[in-house]
Amino acid sequence: MEEVQDDGQSPSVWVSMQDLTLWGINDHEEGEGSAQNYTSGLVNDLKRAGTTVSKKTISNTLRRHGLKSCSARKVPLLKPVHVQARLKFANDHLDDAEEEWEKVMWSDETKIELFDLNSTRRVLEDEYNPKNTIPTVKHGGGNIILWGCFSAKGTGRLHRIEGRMDGAMYRKILANNLLPSVRSLKMGRGWVFQHDSDPKHTARATKEWLRKKA
Repeated sequence: MEEVQDDGQSPSVWVSMQDLTLWGINDHEEGEGSAQNYTSGLVNDLKRAGTTVSKKTISNTLRRHGLKSCSARKVPLLKPVHVQARLKFANDHLDDAEEEWEKVMWSDETKIELFDLNSTRRVLEDEYNPKNTIPTVKHGGGNIILWGCFSAKGTGRLHRIEGRMDGAMYRKILANNLLPSVRSLKMGRGWVFQHDSDPKHTARATKEWLRKKA
């Protein structure tokens, strides 16, 4: 295994990836702030074993072997049936020509937190400097829900949803925003509307509306 020299403390100590593995690299639980806890845990383990190594040395060793600290990514919570459905969709359209995708108008709804309590930002300077801090308010500060659409030709209209959206409201949004967006983007004949399987989207009344209007 490749070895790296300690560059953060004296006296210098050589540490290999094999050493870190033997000293418990896989024994530290992951969780909030796990990267810092992980490195600190290894430093303490090595110290108890009679070896003094800096956090910087351990971090450099891990990075050189492809292990680096990064923020956990948020992904949709999917059931196995959803995963299979998405995989099937991807395989079914894997060889579609680029021209076919240019005919697709995509749409979805999203909720935007006005003050995201779960946001993460990494900074290299003073974390308490006002330009590096993230403002927060109690109870989240509210949110807005938006509907939007886009295609390869550009973005369509963006609509703010007021109150709880039901099927009737969804169809009204499509009438007032989807069709004008299709016209403004010059989608032409044979365009395809793509939305997810939300019950409001798959309701019989919505399907019938789309059949007649789109």
